[in-house]
Amino acid sequence: MVKFSFFIIMSCAFSKFKYSALGVRLYSNKVLGLFSTTHKRNYAVSTEEPLKKTPLYDFHVENGGKMVPFAGWSMPVQYSSLGVLASHLHTRENASLFDVSHMLQMRLTGRDRVSFLEKLVVADLEELPVDNSILSVFTNENGGIIDDTVICKHNDHIHIVSNAACADKDTTHIRKEINKFQQRGGDVNLKIIDDHALLALQGPKAASVLQELCDKDLSDFMFMTARHLNIKGFDCHVTRSGYTGEDGFEIGVPSPASVHLANLLLKYPSVQLAGLGARDSLRLEAGLCLYGHDLDETTTPVEAGLTWTIGKRRRKESDFLGAEHVIPQIKGGVMRRRIGFIVEGAPARENAEIYNNKDELIGKVTSGGPSPSLQKNIAMGYVKSGYHKLSTELQVKVRNRMQKAQVVKMPFVPTRYYK
Repeated sequence: MVKFSFFIIMSCAFSKFKYSALGVRLYSNKVLGLFSTTHKRNYAVSTEEPLKKTPLYDFHVENGGKMVPFAGWSMPVQYSSLGVLASHLHTRENASLFDVSHMLQMRLTGRDRVSFLEKLVVADLEELPVDNSILSVFTNENGGIIDDTVICKHNDHIHIVSNAACADKDTTHIRKEINKFQQRGGDVNLKIIDDHALLALQGPKAASVLQELCDKDLSDFMFMTARHLNIKGFDCHVTRSGYTGEDGFEIGVPSPASVHLANLLLKYPSVQLAGLGARDSLRLEAGLCLYGHDLDETTTPVEAGLTWTIGKRRRKESDFLGAEHVIPQIKGGVMRRRIGFIVEGAPARENAEIYNNKDELIGKVTSGGPSPSLQKNIAMGYVKSGYHKLSTELQVKVRNRMQKAQVVKMPFVPTRYYK
């Protein structure tokens, strides 16, 4: 999933910096310098409306958070304790704490909640076991992706988390469909969860830290499952998931308790605060899509390489919005496909043109930047079908110069989910 909008960009090859102290500073400064321009281009945050603040805003400032506008919110891009590069590597080796309270959290209730939501998303929710989560997408009538989302099924409700930048669009769409569904006699209701913060504890040491604070054994708490856990006296909704490719948890905690819980987690030496900068580079290494860049309303799940999110029964029944456009693509193919590739030379930025070896324009980059873990420049983008096969040699135009690229398997860095 997952789910904020800017790209880490460097003006010179990543290999020049390695992991030197100077490299870390230059890397972080480059991110901060370009964040504002890229962010405004993608989200056009109005200066007339005050930025929203999560329940942890003051906590971020007190802890040296560099606050930036993001999708209408004031969010930390990094902290004074760790730059973006160091924070990224810390997450891969230890555990990092991210504030993701800006994301849209929703709850569906009513006896017809499953059948209603299946009209809007491609997942097989009927067969999804209770207390399990699934990645899915909301589709429009043309099969384009309105948003990507994580859906958790519980005994008496469905818990939904989607992107902050799409919050207004998502809620408008869902409420419109609810009104039509209710007029036909359907029983479903929507509640926006605005009284809980959302913390993401991510990294290989996340489980050992959380285990010491909660009341239940976590050894059988598997990836993409969810539970209500008592964490030091607070009732929290916890899913074992995240947006980094690492093991970890997303913790829904009552807003008044959010700072207290964050401080409890930070008492462990292995846990450090992390911001949007590290979150973006981590998700890119994990080959995870960023809405508004790798996904949008003109892109179908099949084009995006997300055919696996469409349940077998859903393909057969073809009863979600836009199914008449999406289902034929599964067998008949598509004109373009999302790929991952390694780029030689300077990092390939969003909208950089992709060519074949005959200098024919075949696509564009949608996400790109240096990989701190690989010390290589990586990118995702869409190319004409046929050029998506592994090891295909491509060219990417960066600063009006052609650079070699090669299609590789994603994720770029192996995921370490707890399964």
